[in-house]
Amino acid sequence: MRSWKERVTHMVLFEVLGLAIVIPLSSVLSGHDTGAIGVMAVGLASAAMLWNLVWNRLFDIWVPTRRRSLAQRIAQALGFELGLLIATLPVVAWWLEIGLVEAFWLDLGFMLFFLAYALVFNTAFDRVMRRRLARQEAA
Repeated sequence: MRSWKERVTHMVLFEVLGLAIVIPLSSVLSGHDTGAIGVMAVGLASAAMLWNLVWNRLFDIWVPTRRRSLAQRIAQALGFELGLLIATLPVVAWWLEIGLVEAFWLDLGFMLFFLAYALVFNTAFDRVMRRRLARQEAA
């Protein structure tokens, strides 16, 4: 089982790297101002960090191994993103003063980006942590 310290490290690294990529990309693709997208993205990232702690802790209980299959990784990422999409859709529409349909497409774009990003990031993070734990056990 992962410690809370490891989970917080995971969460912060995940969000900071993700925001650095998604803010300029979504601003260019959506045509919305970088500032408006940035503020919204930081707010969504804050909600995502809390959800990340909860979701990944639950997922660790359901799948208590660091060597997860591709299907398990996809389930982990998809469950996280779908839960977040449901919670954030009204906020995106309100903040950008757009309709729910446009907000859905924008939020879906965020979700698809973070779905792929989560798959890559979580796999890399676990590999790094396995190596780190192996070195600690060997010492």
